[in-house]
Amino acid sequence: MTSDQLAIPTTPASPPRAIARRSVVSWVLYDLANTVFSMNICSLYFSLYVRDVVGPERADGVFARTTALSMGLIFLLSPLLGAMTDRAPRRVPFLVVSTLICIVFTALLGRGGLTFSLACFVIANVAYQAGLQFYDALLPEVSTEENRGWIGGIGVGVGYIGSYLGVGVGLYLLHVRAAPKTAVFLATAALFLLFALPAFFWIREQGNPRAARFRPAMVSEALRGVRDTLQNAHRYPGLLRFLVGRVFYTDAINTVITVMGLYVTNLAVRAGRGAEAGERTAQTIMLAAITFAIAGGFAWGWVTDRIGPKRTLSVVLWAWVALFLAAATIGLAGLPLAVFYVVASLMGFCLGGVWAADRPYMLRLSPPERIGEFYGLYGMVGRFSAVSGPLLWSVVVDTLCGGRPELGQPMGVLSLMVLVLIGLVVLRRVTDEPRQWSGGQPRAFRRGGDFSGGASS
Repeated sequence: MTSDQLAIPTTPASPPRAIARRSVVSWVLYDLANTVFSMNICSLYFSLYVRDVVGPERADGVFARTTALSMGLIFLLSPLLGAMTDRAPRRVPFLVVSTLICIVFTALLGRGGLTFSLACFVIANVAYQAGLQFYDALLPEVSTEENRGWIGGIGVGVGYIGSYLGVGVGLYLLHVRAAPKTAVFLATAALFLLFALPAFFWIREQGNPRAARFRPAMVSEALRGVRDTLQNAHRYPGLLRFLVGRVFYTDAINTVITVMGLYVTNLAVRAGRGAEAGERTAQTIMLAAITFAIAGGFAWGWVTDRIGPKRTLSVVLWAWVALFLAAATIGLAGLPLAVFYVVASLMGFCLGGVWAADRPYMLRLSPPERIGEFYGLYGMVGRFSAVSGPLLWSVVVDTLCGGRPELGQPMGVLSLMVLVLIGLVVLRRVTDEPRQWSGGQPRAFRRGGDFSGGASS
């Protein structure tokens, strides 16, 4: 065995499988790469560009509806793309194509007026979300059951270094070099490409023994496979309940990531700071959150391997309930912005815990030969939540609260808290006990139990 490999047994009954360190490093670096895009484009700078163009009164609605459109498209495509990758020799080529599409349209943002930029954002976000689905499905290629939480947690932690890098580059370009936001979009595209390149070449896949040459009929076959899975969900106990629960908690968390920049900016402006100073406040608060998210990824990954993904996710989601309540109170009671630094930092720490726990959780429910399809469903519900979440935010802020951000945004945060509570209730009966699979069907848990959907011990 060469020095760049480590042998980790996949199961007690199988021989050690050599996992190249550069495969693991490349997979982790891709998390850094795509998080640069997520932070700069989905969470912060593009929403501020929209605010510059349409004004603070319309920014929430325009950005939320555009985000919902892009997520609606990927919602429809996710299960098909996942099922297609299960029939392909390798998943990395899908990752390469989706990433390059995202990079090209990110570089075009802000260069042809608002409508053109919104269209580019839709395409870039669809491609980014597709790439994220392919990336998640590659986790079994770089980890084993014994260290999956830790490897996934490293990806989350290093990924948030990408957020730190993205926000830092934006601060430098906008406030030191006085560059326009188009320069931030171009720099984001360049950083995405730079850190994604190792994954294009160095992730080593075992290959798919069931791969077949592509033919148009595969599209309909993939769709039939997804329909069969949904119609016969009883074969995969806990699957539908997990997916429904995931709709609710990702609805809340994806939405708060998307709108946090606008929320903090408006709080800062109401506290007496100008628009530019408000943006700087939002950026520095986001940096504080990212700093703690880095630590959270490593910490929660370790916890996941020790107590299991179900218990870890439950602890994290209860913490989110408390943090949503605190964030809403800051806006409603007019508390000092300094308090938001604490709340945002704890949100960042808990954000790493969500992704460190729920990716291994999903793998516990997925037969190995259908990981792409199941992660397509996993991604699909995440995308649905990313459609419904921004729409819910828009309804609360723009409609129920009469377009008054000072009231609507805190009430929107409270509505997100309720969604997390619903998700917790739904997940109570979903076990995370490991399964042994035979022909795509679960045979038995390795450590006893049954498939009734009862909570794990």
